Amino acid sequence: MTGRQHHRPMTPGDGFFADIVGGADPAQVREAGDLAATVLVRGARESDDPELAERVVHLADTEGLETLAEVWSGAPADTLAGSLWRLFLLRSWVHADPDRVVRDYEAGQRRVDVARVVAGVADPPGPDELRRMVDEVLRGITRGDFAVTLFRAAAFARIVAAGRAALGSATHGEITRMLTLSEQLEAAGHVEIRDKLV
Repeated sequence: MTGRQHHRPMTPGDGFFADIVGGADPAQVREAGDLAATVLVRGARESDDPELAERVVHLADTEGLETLAEVWSGAPADTLAGSLWRLFLLRSWVHADPDRVVRDYEAGQRRVDVARVVAGVADPPGPDELRRMVDEVLRGITRGDFAVTLFRAAAFARIVAAGRAALGSATHGEITRMLTLSEQLEAAGHVEIRDKLV
């Protein structure tokens, strides 16, 4: 036995935590992101505003992809917030690099025929056709069936992944990320259908 005395730990006062400066509470950010996603997907369908679909399509342009990432990127893939993040990320990529998208898509479209039909891209696809297609997919958030929107985006990502693999110009990581995106969007579509049935 040592001669050292043990002291009870000090308890900080109420003001201790109030004085700590930090970012937003992650739980509150997630809750806000979930609410925003629900309003966007569920509430937009009840609106008669014809310009609403265009505002939704251009949300990442007007608010910034970084803002959407802050609110939605940490959400699980099979949630509304997580699936919206993936849809806007896909749109941003198509608009940022349409020539590469065309090469990847053309190389993959004959390898996954069913996905090509589901994606609904004009044949032959050019940069303008792919940009129009991805915008039309996002318009599906406000009209039509959200599950169909997710399945179309998933099919498109699957074709691009197949094209990247066929061309051999992408890294294994790039191919895997696109395939994972496809699988996540498809899974979110199934969750959407299941939730409608419950």
